[in-house]
Amino acid sequence: MKIEELFSVRGKVALVTGGSRGLGEMFARAYVENGVKVYISSRKAEACASLAEELSKFGTCIPLPADLSKMDEIERLAKEIAARESKLDILINNAGASWGASFAEFPENGWDKVMDLNLKSVFFMTQKLLPLLKAAGSAEDYARVINIGSIEGIRTSHLEAYSYAASKSGVLHVTRMMAKYLASDHIAVNAIAPGYFPSKMTEAIEAEDSAEILTHTPMKRWGQPSDMAGVALYLASKASAFVCGAVIPVDGGLATTS
Repeated sequence: MKIEELFSVRGKVALVTGGSRGLGEMFARAYVENGVKVYISSRKAEACASLAEELSKFGTCIPLPADLSKMDEIERLAKEIAARESKLDILINNAGASWGASFAEFPENGWDKVMDLNLKSVFFMTQKLLPLLKAAGSAEDYARVINIGSIEGIRTSHLEAYSYAASKSGVLHVTRMMAKYLASDHIAVNAIAPGYFPSKMTEAIEAEDSAEILTHTPMKRWGQPSDMAGVALYLASKASAFVCGAVIPVDGGLATTS
């Protein structure tokens, strides 16, 4: 029952998609600083390489840039991981995008772009890495897939981001589906539903909307890196050994108010 044993992730291998900034950086940093060999992927090679260089001061972080909105890029990234590793202990499906427009003006490309990256890539990235995840999992220590949804997939927001909300709702349900059918392969699939954290995506939110979010958040603040690090370490360690198909909101209580 010691913390060092329950929450240790040392020696594991992880891939964090969308790992060069925002939530992805928080996940990557938490794992690297706690002894995980971390691969980070994002569309922008320069940003990926820059963060990997920074995090490598604390452990092992390797950049593998890819545009996961495209199936051939998903397949290429999976092959690159397989060429380097015999197993993958942790997969964080975090790559994502958003699009805002009124209902009457919402464009098809704003729907397809978000759905392809936020939802389709979650399913197929996991599918293509299934052999490595199966190789890592055992009855004593399951491999972990952690899908990053959003509280916008749980509640209805005042922000008109239709494809984003639909994609994140889909992520949460496909998590339950994957959990049900992959558990027999010793792979535990769970999801995190973040509230509002500092990121490039949330930087686009106007001041008035930001103030409204804060007003409706019971804990009266936005998320911090340590908030996300804590749940990431929990879901990848023995502390969550009997957690499967769960969705964990990390939102300061915002989802309870709408």
